[in-house]
Amino acid sequence: MPLGALVRLPLALARAALATLRGRLGALCWSLSPLSLPLSLPGWKRVSAPSPAAPESCRQEWDEPSPTPTSVNYHFTRQCNYKCGFCFHTAKTSFVLPLEEAKRGLEMLKEAGMEKINFSGGEPFLQDRGEFVGQLVKFCKQDLKLPSVSIVSNGSLIRECWFKKYGEYLDILAISCDSFDENVNILIGRGQGKKNHVENLHKLRQWCREYAVAFKINSVINRFNVEEDMNEQIKALNPVRWKVFQCLLIEGENTGEDALREAEKFVISDEDFEQFLDRHKDVSCLVPESNQKMRDSYLILDEYMRFLNCRNGRKEPSKSILDVGVEAAIKFSGFDENMFLKRGGKYVWSKADMKLDW
Repeated sequence: MPLGALVRLPLALARAALATLRGRLGALCWSLSPLSLPLSLPGWKRVSAPSPAAPESCRQEWDEPSPTPTSVNYHFTRQCNYKCGFCFHTAKTSFVLPLEEAKRGLEMLKEAGMEKINFSGGEPFLQDRGEFVGQLVKFCKQDLKLPSVSIVSNGSLIRECWFKKYGEYLDILAISCDSFDENVNILIGRGQGKKNHVENLHKLRQWCREYAVAFKINSVINRFNVEEDMNEQIKALNPVRWKVFQCLLIEGENTGEDALREAEKFVISDEDFEQFLDRHKDVSCLVPESNQKMRDSYLILDEYMRFLNCRNGRKEPSKSILDVGVEAAIKFSGFDENMFLKRGGKYVWSKADMKLDW
């Protein structure tokens, strides 16, 4: 073994042991808290019910029953190798939870009722060359036995060896593709030098067939692709779902003084979006999501496992579920279960139930 690896091994083991100890001590503090003992650890803070002086809306939100986290989108990293101009989850930090802490949070979500987990970013395959997300996928399917495990990726870093190792545990792979014109992809920010985003999309489609992973495409409709006709290409690729989003502005992410992107030039009107949908109405796998449909209908966890509340046009974080538990954190998520069901958030999402001809 190389000297460098020998030096790093004890450090990695120490970090893993520390992460496990932190989780157990935290759980002990919570279990003893009803005794009013003065126990606390750095980073662990209990959320208390709002005081009588708190705004009425805050007290009402606390009193309402906690929603069930049936489907959760975990953006475990903000880092990305693309620079899409409309990105609404930008690289504001480089933080990624230790693997065991992430697993602990996922287990908590399963106990709270989670049936589907979607791993996203940033770009999920940047972390440890895809090993991090691979380990999480395997854990969720093999240990937690979740009905559905999916990933959203730009696809540029996925290799066939990943499918060989982890493909059996993955239900759905969603690849972001906003245009079938490579020049438009470059304008949007998906340019990768000599690599061709569209050619890579077809390669990933073939690997999904070979390794029995349901293939999905996500497209953000914006000023640069709104006039494009994608009927022929989408039908040829034949994804199980083609999720079509209307370009969305989020304060502090892709618009505003503290944002890392300026997405205003990408924004289209509701009428423009409807015209795009009408042009593709014969695509059977089309799943349209306007800004209105997206509002409050997604449960989003950030890299610290905090639910992100987008009701006010910003991403306002709750406390981490690792610190306060799922029930307390989700009360501040802004999540609307009725909107989730109305937009079709619950569907046949386990590949075992899809009966696909791979």
